Amino acid sequence: MKRLHAIVHGHVQGVYFRATTQDRAVQLSITGWVRNNADGTVEVIAEGSKDKLEVLHNFLLQGPPSARDSSVDVNWSDAAGTFYEFTVQR
Repeated sequence: MKRLHAIVHGHVQGVYFRATTQDRAVQLSITGWVRNNADGTVEVIAEGSKDKLEVLHNFLLQGPPSARDSSVDVNWSDAAGTFYEFTVQR
């Protein structure tokens, strides 16, 4: 099991980015969270199998239809196993 920590830059707040990321993660049986940051980025921490996390990473590169991503910074590590579901942080 692996952990993906991503920071998504661009026009990603106010476009249902968090909700669609949660939907995709739940479909993939990935745990973790997504949140808006004060600097206008969206942050994601997700844990699951490497292949499912790569699917989520590809989604983050595109985002929902109204998003305009400029870049995604990603760090990979081993999963900590601390999550039980995928949530939207407020």
